[in-house]
Amino acid sequence: MDRDGMTAAASPGDAPAVAKFGAGRVTRFYIPLLLQAFSQSVSYPLVAGIVTHGEHGVDALTAFSQGMMVMFMVGALGGGLITTGLVCVKDWRGYVAFRRMNALMMAALLAVQCLFALPPLSDWMFCGVFALPRDLAGIASRTLLYGAVMNGFFFIRNLPLVMLFGNYQSAKANNATLLRVAATLVLAAWLPRAGCVGAWWGLAALTFGVWVELAVTWLYARPYVAALRRGHEGEERLPGMAALAMEQFRFTLPLSLGGFLLMLSPVAIAAFVGRSAAANDMLAVHYVTLGVANPVAYAALRLQTVTIKFPPEYEGDRRLLKYAVVAGLLLGLAPLAFATPWIGGWYFGGYQNVPPRLIPTARLAVGIYALIAVVQAVRAWIEGLAALEKLPKAIMYGQFAYTASLFAVCAVLLPAGVPGWAMAVAAIFIAPMCVTATIWLLLCCHARSRRRSAPRI
Repeated sequence: MDRDGMTAAASPGDAPAVAKFGAGRVTRFYIPLLLQAFSQSVSYPLVAGIVTHGEHGVDALTAFSQGMMVMFMVGALGGGLITTGLVCVKDWRGYVAFRRMNALMMAALLAVQCLFALPPLSDWMFCGVFALPRDLAGIASRTLLYGAVMNGFFFIRNLPLVMLFGNYQSAKANNATLLRVAATLVLAAWLPRAGCVGAWWGLAALTFGVWVELAVTWLYARPYVAALRRGHEGEERLPGMAALAMEQFRFTLPLSLGGFLLMLSPVAIAAFVGRSAAANDMLAVHYVTLGVANPVAYAALRLQTVTIKFPPEYEGDRRLLKYAVVAGLLLGLAPLAFATPWIGGWYFGGYQNVPPRLIPTARLAVGIYALIAVVQAVRAWIEGLAALEKLPKAIMYGQFAYTASLFAVCAVLLPAGVPGWAMAVAAIFIAPMCVTATIWLLLCCHARSRRRSAPRI
């Protein structure tokens, strides 16, 4: 036992650490996850400066973001894969089954992505659902089509990330992501000076950064993969792999469907905001403020991984919940800074090229988003508990509640004449609260059922 309260692996060949709760050791594991999620999300606002300085200005960012949104919605059908890997990959057989399932899901979902990027589905999606003009719809569909390369990199990255997180090596995963951000930042600074602007160059910068991250992550994970394989040296065939892969797929499916519903939410919000008064202005405010709020929200959601690796040690253990609330409050300081005149004025006006008349609205919206990290952190904690109990359906039902509540809020506020940006903020706050409440109720029902079925002494 080391000084941090965990049985540490002396080398990649040893068993993964078994950690006990402690604010210090949880923080040391969480901070790299936080930075990874934050820096991954920061990549997208970085390239916004490339996109908005192209032919269509800030309107190109709307089209680019909607193409990316559909891409992430398709990719979200594999969103439960990392959680599945953390729960199911304990040996070489589990890893091989996970690798096969990951490859099959990647092939199927990338084919779906390309299908939606081509007519007639692309016309229905971008001209119909999003009500984009024909020229902007073309930008969105091309972003979706060529984004298949980047989405493929994300699927391949699942394998090394599972190995690193499973061995408490979150810092190494974060190092790879920081290199991704650095590569994207260099291109975001250099491409506009070279006259390379617009959606295509923005996507190219993002894709190159993801490739760098994938390559470095694989290098870090290779020793841990090799350590798993040593126990099966000399075995040419592993029996029962199809059944094991199917078992993992059944675990993943509810998580993936829930992730799909979760990613459907920005699409739904955009569809409602696009039909509000001054739709173009409202969409611009919505996307530029999400560029600040999303990194913070994603960082808070990484507490799901923390919950899986630091499970409750006794019945009623709520220490990690308290930790999540405090972490959410601290994370909220970041969007709060963008609500100030100096930082907000520079970021929205100078970098994102937002028209001056919309900057006060953008600052107000991002200031309200300062509390979203608390909501998402509590939600991540309860989702982690459901994963530990091997109740992926509870997470899926939570995402059903997310989507239903989001639609309900927008459907009520749109006819009431609420501004599009305010409608989006309200929906984004209420929906994760409904997720938390739904999963909490299902966990309570599961606990009561388990107590009733326990043998009486």
